[in-house]
Amino acid sequence: MTVRKTPSLAVLAGAAVLVTLAACDSKSDTAGAAADGPIKVAASDSACEVSATTAKAGNVTFEITNKGTKVTEFYLYAEGDRIMGEVENIAPGLNRRLIVEVADAGKYQTACKPGMAGNGIRGEFTVTGGVAKQNDTNAQKADATKSYAGYIANNTSALQDETVKFADLVKAGKTDEAKAAYARTRVYYERIEPVAEKFGDLDPAIDVREADLEPNQQFTGFHRLEKDLFKTGLQPDSGQIADKLVTDVKDLVAKSKTLELSALDLANGAKGLLDEVATGKITGEEEAFSHTDLWDFQANVDGSKGAIASLRPILQAKDAALVSTLDKEFANVQGLLDKQRTGDGFKLYTELSQDQVKEFASAVDALSEPLSKVAEVVSK
Repeated sequence: MTVRKTPSLAVLAGAAVLVTLAACDSKSDTAGAAADGPIKVAASDSACEVSATTAKAGNVTFEITNKGTKVTEFYLYAEGDRIMGEVENIAPGLNRRLIVEVADAGKYQTACKPGMAGNGIRGEFTVTGGVAKQNDTNAQKADATKSYAGYIANNTSALQDETVKFADLVKAGKTDEAKAAYARTRVYYERIEPVAEKFGDLDPAIDVREADLEPNQQFTGFHRLEKDLFKTGLQPDSGQIADKLVTDVKDLVAKSKTLELSALDLANGAKGLLDEVATGKITGEEEAFSHTDLWDFQANVDGSKGAIASLRPILQAKDAALVSTLDKEFANVQGLLDKQRTGDGFKLYTELSQDQVKEFASAVDALSEPLSKVAEVVSK
């Protein structure tokens, strides 16, 4: 997810179908070690109570119940706010599960984010022992992460190339050409956003929306240039913003080459990309000035399918029925997107009828439900 989507009524309604799973942590009276079962997390608007703040290395499972009035998120952070795992769009009253592979002993942090904003309500979390990563001992999982690493490499390379071209158009004052390049450039970012989110400082710099700015946070990245191009006109510092975007994207590309992902990362990322659709694209809140949300929607679906494609041999062996359901629901969402194509892109979000938006929301919900089961299957 990109910092920080404000949930709409459409999101809350859609989320009612997503009885998935996930987790949260914070200041809890019980700081004991986790038993064999999931770590229970009670999230509210002002607290994040965790049933255990210590767990053995390996697959760590969190189960959150949102007891508050705001949509919330849960994160497990490693040092430097590196995201080990996350789950978003947990509406009031819902339960979600997050399974994270944590192979290394050490100090971590958990965070619940009521309203899906800010640094969250944080708590210390300790992992003891140490185990070999599953991908080191499981050939199928190693093959899956290798395959997905290739997908990430191809898209980050394209992202860097297209961002440089886009920035050059902005700096040259070629507004119409820059507008035309905006949506197609962002496609590559939206496909690999779960990877971008592993680096907490870069994702906000590249992709923060104006409505989600924290106090004293500078408005930079794609959406700042979106506003300049589609609403206000280019500003005196638009060129500087474009240069910073290129620098940040190049930094992301370099860091992504050193990132070691697990099969669970792929599973959680596939689901997270559909949460991105539910919290921004399907509501028209992501591209507030250009209204090119359907380009992003397609890219998020592509990224989710890319992760599932890498995991397919594992899923097929363990739960062939789930694979069939995923194929069916992905095809349904894709069919709805294809109906909105025009030229080499899509209609603007503002051209959709309310019935079309509701149809998209229903299809996203139907796909999110089986996607929520992938992590549990992969973790076995």
